[in-house]
Amino acid sequence: MNQKNLLGLNSCFLDLNDPIELFKIWMEEAKASEPNDSNALALATADKNGIPSIRMVLLKDFSKRGFVFYTNLESQKGNELKENPNASMCFHWKSLLRQIRVNGKLLKVSEDVADEYYNSRTYDSRIGAWASKQSTVLKSRNSLISLIDEYKKKYNNKDSVPRPKHWSGWNLLPSSIEFWLDGDNRIHERLKYIKDKNGNWNKFLLNP
Repeated sequence: MNQKNLLGLNSCFLDLNDPIELFKIWMEEAKASEPNDSNALALATADKNGIPSIRMVLLKDFSKRGFVFYTNLESQKGNELKENPNASMCFHWKSLLRQIRVNGKLLKVSEDVADEYYNSRTYDSRIGAWASKQSTVLKSRNSLISLIDEYKKKYNNKDSVPRPKHWSGWNLLPSSIEFWLDGDNRIHERLKYIKDKNGNWNKFLLNP
């Protein structure tokens, strides 16, 4: 009897030893069923005092090396991650009645990787990265619009807008990944993968 049958899981969990492979399959199914932003996730961080904060961000890449998103390094989350690299991600797909939670530590992506993604963004998005002092107090909306106009004049060549040094990506190196499926009468199905000290994944069922 294979482990899938032994655990009694719904077939959508498959019988995979690598959670990244299962994540990829679920993400592809979410892309086909979610009306907007199937790559949206809730990112939870905490400062050096353990005070938490959470916000929605967009996943831009993932692989066996981790889960990548981009942000202003001087934003609230950017400053918190400099103090405390531990973080959690939560994907919730209402159309599929599924959820995935990822825990781990965040490291900045390389300069080359950040440059490549930044240059793939629209011109207005690249200008926005220069103009917005993310998470700081904004005196008025017009002041932001004025800054955007200033940077458009400064970088008027749409094919040559340098990446700000305060803007880059973070890669969450997962230590655990949990897959959740809605069940009747709140008897949900939960499968958790935990990485051991040798880098191998072990999987367990959790009570709903």
